[in-house]
Amino acid sequence: MTSNRTPGSALGSTPQVLAPAKSIGDILVATGQLQPHDLQSILEVQQREHIPFGQAAVALKLISEDDINFALSKQFDYAYLDAEDSSVSPQLIAAYKPFSPVGENLRALRSQLQLRWFNGDVRRKILTVVSPAKGDGRSFITANLAVVFAQQGQRTLLIDADLRAKLQNSQQALFQMPRAAGLSSILAGRGGLELGKLVRGLPHLGVLPAGAIPPNPQELLGRPVFDKLLKRAADMFDVILIDTPSGGDYADAEIIAARGGAALMVARKNRSLVPEARALSARLQDGGVTLVGAVLNDA
Repeated sequence: MTSNRTPGSALGSTPQVLAPAKSIGDILVATGQLQPHDLQSILEVQQREHIPFGQAAVALKLISEDDINFALSKQFDYAYLDAEDSSVSPQLIAAYKPFSPVGENLRALRSQLQLRWFNGDVRRKILTVVSPAKGDGRSFITANLAVVFAQQGQRTLLIDADLRAKLQNSQQALFQMPRAAGLSSILAGRGGLELGKLVRGLPHLGVLPAGAIPPNPQELLGRPVFDKLLKRAADMFDVILIDTPSGGDYADAEIIAARGGAALMVARKNRSLVPEARALSARLQDGGVTLVGAVLNDA
């Protein structure tokens, strides 16, 4: 597949999704992995050996197992990106390697969150992802979780509410979005959800970047406009995940989690301190936030 760094369309617009092909062969020809004249050779091996089309193509060394997985994903409307597609960061493992052990762990986490929080109740669409310190992998977990929810067909919005992070540490960098206005502009009254973008190749996923770093993050996050933004987002999306600054350094995460009502705690193996995690958990619960669970990131 060719790389495409063009930003996705604005939230609320209709994503352009290719109609699923009728067969694996059609998909592989349409995407350039096979040539039309290869099909007859594959069909001959398939009929002679009584094996699936994909297995026959691999036996002829015309394609790889990765190509087969890609074609199956298209056939069953399971979006993920080809290894040669550099439109988002390689850190989005769920987008590039959904069948890897990390991808399986993320889907298991998704299942647990659906059992514990995202149960179809309209009041349970928002989950804030928090961690006690910088470097815990909070943004990594949030981004990849957003991908696996979108791959399930749920309309998913990732809001980067870390209004303190430098560009290279932001969701904007992970999704390789161009410099643009984002959440900080909305909270200052200069825009709305249209500042978010749909992610190309992942048609059910939208990302609202943090935007410019303001001098007053806590004050902006405490404004009523943030509540209005979340209510509007809940009308448009099935799952809303919010990234935050480290909870041990700032009170922003507590303010944000109180708006959404629930939080997921991320800690890092051999790095996060238990007392700090416990303190953040206690502050969240004292503020009326439901702590849905915790994730130990060993990446």
